[in-house]
Amino acid sequence: MNVLKSALLASAGGLIVMSAAQAADLPVKAKAVEYVKICSLYGAGFYYIPGTDTCIKLGGYLRVDAVVNSNGFFNVPAWNGDGGQINRKRNYFMGRSREELNIDTRTATELGVVRTFFDATFTWDSGTDIASGKLGVYYAFIQFAGFTLGKAVSQFDVPWTNYPANFGDGLVGGSGDVTGVNQLTYTADFGQGISGTISLQDPTLYYTTNIWNTSGATLAGAGTGVYGSNGMGGTAAPDVIGQIRIDQAWGLFQASFAGHDNHTSYYTVSNETLGHPEDKWGWAAQLGVSIKNIPSGPGDTFNFSATYADGASRYVFQSLLPTAFAMYGMSPSVPGAYQTIAFAGVSDAVFAGTSTANGTGLELTKSYGVRGGFTHNWDAKWNSSIFGAWAKLEYSNNGKALVCATYVNALQAASTCDPDFEIWQIGTKTSWTPVRNLTLSGEVMYTKLDQKNTGAIALPAIGTKPASTYEFKDQGTWTAGFRAQRNW
Repeated sequence: MNVLKSALLASAGGLIVMSAAQAADLPVKAKAVEYVKICSLYGAGFYYIPGTDTCIKLGGYLRVDAVVNSNGFFNVPAWNGDGGQINRKRNYFMGRSREELNIDTRTATELGVVRTFFDATFTWDSGTDIASGKLGVYYAFIQFAGFTLGKAVSQFDVPWTNYPANFGDGLVGGSGDVTGVNQLTYTADFGQGISGTISLQDPTLYYTTNIWNTSGATLAGAGTGVYGSNGMGGTAAPDVIGQIRIDQAWGLFQASFAGHDNHTSYYTVSNETLGHPEDKWGWAAQLGVSIKNIPSGPGDTFNFSATYADGASRYVFQSLLPTAFAMYGMSPSVPGAYQTIAFAGVSDAVFAGTSTANGTGLELTKSYGVRGGFTHNWDAKWNSSIFGAWAKLEYSNNGKALVCATYVNALQAASTCDPDFEIWQIGTKTSWTPVRNLTLSGEVMYTKLDQKNTGAIALPAIGTKPASTYEFKDQGTWTAGFRAQRNW
């Protein structure tokens, strides 16, 4: 019986194994494949994310730049540092390679379209003190029901920001945070192409220049365009932005306004008991216009903006620019002078003192600026442009007295101190698009620093320059650049 049971169990096991093997050979129904579908709701390039009702679009570019006679900041003139000194430590050319990636998602909801947008760059720069690779986050924001929350272009800016018809980063004359600023914004659409916007934006990185305590100034600092110790306090209030915009077939018109709080630290930074100047609000206003369908040719455009600021100088001297300038030249006409010099500094306000007992209030700084450009299309592949900019900065009479106290005693006889200055620029660009989304461009620009000091000044050693007498004289410089860009 035991032998019989064993045989029966073995036979049953064999049948089970054979049945399992045969079942494995039978065809199995495959899972349904979710194919990526085109989303036509928001324009070309959008696709539905599989399994969702959200549409996504990937985009970006790869860009290669080279610039001659620039500065430590890419694509800006040689107007300070080693470049401004024209010494042998400066880099005569710089190179940059950059990849940009942006991700745009949109979903239709009961609140309207909910959009997110993210834009990051991967950059390799050469020609700076140390060649470096950098990751940058340009934009990261959410939009819904008229709101924009996150890092986006300032609502004060015109749509072309710093580039009316150029690609270099060094134009004065207006605002432009091309890498975005943190903001809380509401935009109302009134129809007929008319919209209105109110925005609160963070001024910390991109919309402050300097608040100088001139009591901490040095002659060596003044010779580089720095007129005092840092009197800036923390961020106490957001900048308040208002904008009205009209978009039509002929182009657009935009009016912008900004309020900016100037908030200091203390007269003596390390001792809060010695008091501080009271805050003062500055402001800025801008008008911008873009004209399309110009009789000169199809696709030709003209962009122009004009800006005024009082205690908010970054709205005229945009965020990619330095706030201190020092340019040298040769062949002085003053006997005994080593070389010529023009220096200048940008501030929102200045004050002086070491305590409330001897301290002054804030003296706000005024600035003005214009910039514009015209682009003409020769044919479908070639276009050329001409562009220019001008900006002026003025200190109040009391502000001038505070700044001049730093270096007036170093002036030669019959010389005068006046920290006001102007910068004007003119340039041209030509672009060739041999195939779709591949563009090669060349650009050249001349920049002139028109300072208002006269005579000559005795300066200590600064950088590679020796301690000597220097003649005040306006200075100019050329910058040239090349760009290859493939959009995708």
